[in-house]
Amino acid sequence: MKKLVMSIAACMVLTPGFAAAATYKGEIMDEACAKGGGHEAMFKKEGTNDPKACTLACVKAGSKYVLFNADKSFYGLSDQKKPATFAGQQVEVTGTLDKATKTIHVTAIKAAS
Repeated sequence: MKKLVMSIAACMVLTPGFAAAATYKGEIMDEACAKGGGHEAMFKKEGTNDPKACTLACVKAGSKYVLFNADKSFYGLSDQKKPATFAGQQVEVTGTLDKATKTIHVTAIKAAS
C-alpha cells in the first residue's frame, strides 16, 4: 500500500503542466466578463455597477466562474459551486494549476485578507 501511495504522489508531482498547490489571488468573476477585461461593458449595458449581481447574472445565463487577476488574465475553476458564495469579491483560491488548460483545481476559497 505504501508503494502505491508513493507512486500516485510521484505521478502527481511529475505530471507535466501541473504546478504544486499554491494560493492565487483575484476576483471571482464570470468568464464572459473576464474575456472582455472586466465588468465595465456589462455595467454600461445594464446600467449597474454591482460586480456580484453582474457575475451571478452572467453565470445564470451560462457563463462559468473564473478567477480574474489584476493583470486582466483569468483562470478557470474546477469547482463551480464554491465560487458562488464569493461572486464579485476579492479572494484567495488554493489549488493546483493545470497550465495547459489554465484551470485551477480548487481545494479552498476564502475572502482576501
